Amino acid sequence: MPAPTAVLHPFVYLASQSPRRQELLQQLGVRYELLLPRPDEDAEALEAERPGERAHDYVLRVCQAKAEAARARLVAGAHREAPILVADTTVTIDDAILGKPIDADDAIAMLTRLAGRDHEVLTALAVVDASGVLLPVALSVSRVRFAAVQADALARYVASGEPFGKAGAYGVQGRAAEFIERIEGSYSGIMGLPLFETAALLRAARIDF
Repeated sequence: MPAPTAVLHPFVYLASQSPRRQELLQQLGVRYELLLPRPDEDAEALEAERPGERAHDYVLRVCQAKAEAARARLVAGAHREAPILVADTTVTIDDAILGKPIDADDAIAMLTRLAGRDHEVLTALAVVDASGVLLPVALSVSRVRFAAVQADALARYVASGEPFGKAGAYGVQGRAAEFIERIEGSYSGIMGLPLFETAALLRAARIDF
């Protein structure tokens, strides 16, 4: 008698407000529902750095913390059971973590630091399966080379508003593409959701796509 086939889940919860991550899931043909922080949750606190923390350790820790918070949100909200997908992206250069800029001056400082140099983009990815088990966290590491950009070009870019809400103060899929000489790694990972690792984790969690 053949073994019963494991149940496939028709969708995944996406615990992210990022439009880029939503677009990338759509590219894979994955159906999703948003599972966003409640007003009483301090989502920003999860991204606070710890003294002396390395960028790789930081992004993995934050991703796992987001996964635990999202699972607690699902249970507290009495949502129907389904796997949850979370991700966290950070930019690092000179062992420093470049998060989301707090204002225009911060964005200019980050971009000036990146100009003419290589940096790394790290995206950690986690899936909590339908039973509440956190699958092994994946990490995508890409290297990006910025051209030696003039200060007035950086100022125009910051004035466009695009850098805000983005790690390292830029989006690879937007106007900042004119600054990027070379990429080694995952383009989708730099956008915020590495599709190779995402597909593998979603299949492990029995998502139907």
